[in-house]
Amino acid sequence: MNGFVNVVKELPPEISSKEPHRVDCSKRKGQFDYIESVLPFLLKYHYVSITPAVSQRRDRYPKYAKAALCQACYRALKLTESLEKKANKLLEAIPKPFLSLHLRFEPDMVAYSQCQYSGLSPTSMKALEAARGDDRKPWTGEAARIWRNRGKCPLTPNETAFILQALSIPTNTSIYLAAGDGLMEIEGLTSIYSNVVTKSALLSGEDFETMHGNTKAALDYCVSINSDSYMATYFGNMDKMVAAMRAFKGLYKTLFLSRRAFAEFTSRGLEGKPLMEALWKAHKDDFIKGRGSALSDCFCEFKL
Repeated sequence: MNGFVNVVKELPPEISSKEPHRVDCSKRKGQFDYIESVLPFLLKYHYVSITPAVSQRRDRYPKYAKAALCQACYRALKLTESLEKKANKLLEAIPKPFLSLHLRFEPDMVAYSQCQYSGLSPTSMKALEAARGDDRKPWTGEAARIWRNRGKCPLTPNETAFILQALSIPTNTSIYLAAGDGLMEIEGLTSIYSNVVTKSALLSGEDFETMHGNTKAALDYCVSINSDSYMATYFGNMDKMVAAMRAFKGLYKTLFLSRRAFAEFTSRGLEGKPLMEALWKAHKDDFIKGRGSALSDCFCEFKL
């Protein structure tokens, strides 16, 4: 807020001696707007006390206000001291330079997608069937084809490795695998990219086994925002956070692999070199820019 709002710890006597005009915004519903609901009182009384609203519209904020809001949030985001120590330990152990790869192919993830896969190992099929239960049966026939072509099916580790090769990522690249527990078919990636490291291998066994899932995700986040480059096979909440924080830090080597492009090209019968060329063209613009998704102005174009 520096340069826009003068923040003080104590109010001047001529103001603090008065009772503020109270404005309760907490129960406002719909498209709440501070400019319409609070600014008139501020201009009239010069001293107001606000009960914040749960939600508000920001589309009419000036660009510097949007920038202040989102950049302040990201600037304030920090790990606990103990987590930061673990994350630094991980970062020191990973061979440099390295690519952080957020790969999603866990049983629950695949089951939730309701996608059908052929050629999975018996172990993976067993884990997948257990995760599906009775209410997550996969799509079949034409519905399955349409669903896959819409980009709804997670990339397998082998498909991910194929796209990395299409993007000319050297097979000796150091890759930190940012992934949850129980990742299936990982050999499809490690058989091609041999320098893959995981947090379970880099941290002590006892430390890792007692670690909560959210803690592991936080470590993946910290490593990913500090990696030389970041790629993801999904565009979930963590990926959005990582992309925004990397942009905030000026690290634009961020790319989201296109499940839709892979599905569309393979459904046309493309394979081998023609498929690689098509995948390169599909990712080329984002890959060259080093910015794998559209980010808001406050990260990309406006500096406070």
